[in-house]
Amino acid sequence: MLLRRQIKLCQSILEGRRYLATSSPNSQSFRKWYQQLWTTERTNLPPYNHFTQIGDPVLRQQAALVPREHIDSPEVEDIVEQMVRVLRKYNCVGIAAPQIGVSLRIIAMEFKEGIRKEVPEFTYQARQMSALPLTVFINPVLTVTNYSKLKHPEGCMSVRGFSAEVERYEGVKLTGADGKGIPNELELSGWNARIAQHEMDHLDGKLYTDHMDRSTFACTCWETVNTKSGRVEIPFYK
Repeated sequence: MLLRRQIKLCQSILEGRRYLATSSPNSQSFRKWYQQLWTTERTNLPPYNHFTQIGDPVLRQQAALVPREHIDSPEVEDIVEQMVRVLRKYNCVGIAAPQIGVSLRIIAMEFKEGIRKEVPEFTYQARQMSALPLTVFINPVLTVTNYSKLKHPEGCMSVRGFSAEVERYEGVKLTGADGKGIPNELELSGWNARIAQHEMDHLDGKLYTDHMDRSTFACTCWETVNTKSGRVEIPFYK
């Protein structure tokens, strides 16, 4: 029942409806009820066009399985399309549904060939990076295929402005349904295996900060902060 309510909520959101609190004062304290009368109406509801940020409860929830009968539904298709739009809008390599405020087990990954031109060749090789075409998994299951661990710096669009070194398994296999609901299986290694593990963590309410080497946690623009006497902004929009 909970899963169906989540699907119905997503459907109604995608149809452009908005919900207001209509609880009577009998079901809550009069003070809280009265305060709600003067609260600004919240008009921006998921699926968002931005990344949710650490502290948002949705990032700490165990995401729900997409019911089999809804996997190829227009509602889930719209959620996947929104995920891909946000993924590409922010030029990142992976996204999970909770990162746009939808607590369902869906991930998308894409490592474009053009990234190679933006990364030093030594780094590209050392981190075992390689191109990965747009890949969507609904209800993914991850199996480790290579238990050797690699430690590299890792960031997250839901922890903007920071990074840390994280150990990840060198090889994994994903199984699940693709964006059209067709069963799919994919083996990944190196950096792409890292992307998959990172996104799978989001579905289990985890962030890279839970696994990181805490001594390496750093602001990615600390040098600029010093150079510009602190006059630096970390944007959460684009």
